[in-house]
Amino acid sequence: KGFVFANMDPDAPPLEEYLGEVGRIGLSLIAEQGDMEVVDGVQKYTIGCNWKLAVDNLFDWYHPQVSHASAFMVNFTPRRPGTTPRTNSNATPHLVMLGEYGHAISGPSYVEERDGEDSISDQSWRKRAEAMEELGPVGITSRGHPNIFPNLWVASGGTQLSLRLPKGPFKTEIWWFTILDKNLPNDEWERMRKRAVQVFGPAGGLEQEDGENWDQSTRGTAGVIARRYPLHFAMGLGHGEIVTSDSGSGHIETKINEHAQLWTYRAWAEWMAAESWQELKEIHSRVPGNV
Repeated sequence: KGFVFANMDPDAPPLEEYLGEVGRIGLSLIAEQGDMEVVDGVQKYTIGCNWKLAVDNLFDWYHPQVSHASAFMVNFTPRRPGTTPRTNSNATPHLVMLGEYGHAISGPSYVEERDGEDSISDQSWRKRAEAMEELGPVGITSRGHPNIFPNLWVASGGTQLSLRLPKGPFKTEIWWFTILDKNLPNDEWERMRKRAVQVFGPAGGLEQEDGENWDQSTRGTAGVIARRYPLHFAMGLGHGEIVTSDSGSGHIETKINEHAQLWTYRAWAEWMAAESWQELKEIHSRVPGNV
């Protein structure tokens, strides 16, 4: 699909096997939107946080209405005439897809009746036969955020990629790539480009608020009192029934939750425990519900 991957380890699994269905869907949520091209330039900057907090955040749809309330109030990004501020994602059904080796997609489901309530991007591409075939009956309904494990976020309505590169336990370098349909009208292309700058990146209204939370959370977990208590990861437990699709992949349909975060941390622990790719292949968790 135009993405280029490299791995210098001859023992690594083939890319097709590594990505699996969920990893491929994550990339297709960008590629199937049109004739996509990377916008010139990469935004790079450093945040004083642990990289895993930045990954955790992309699955967290509980925080936007709180952490980003000020950004929404000031209309930090232009909206189309007649639209409303950001849809309350907490009230939208959520879809979680779990993939082997730690890949996951989590966030609101696509609800056609709610098209036009925000100005992220045109969603008409979802009706194309090619997109429906490529993404499958479950993937085509996702408006959540994919993470290609360990640290590649497919973000912002499928028009950006973000790498979170650890620079030690307390520092992370962020790389943002913007990807747009080259056939968009000039004014729409420019609107989407500006939106990418205004939402994420060092000048982004959302990224500044998120980055402050990541920084302070990283500092907080290193404190004396915080180290005495285990973290609580119970949000959504008991509401994680695995639904198996015709393709054999397991997914979860529920409300706001932390299932993708739990899957990510489990995968990270398995990667840390494995001494080699071969051992990781043997010990990594299989996707729940797979046949």
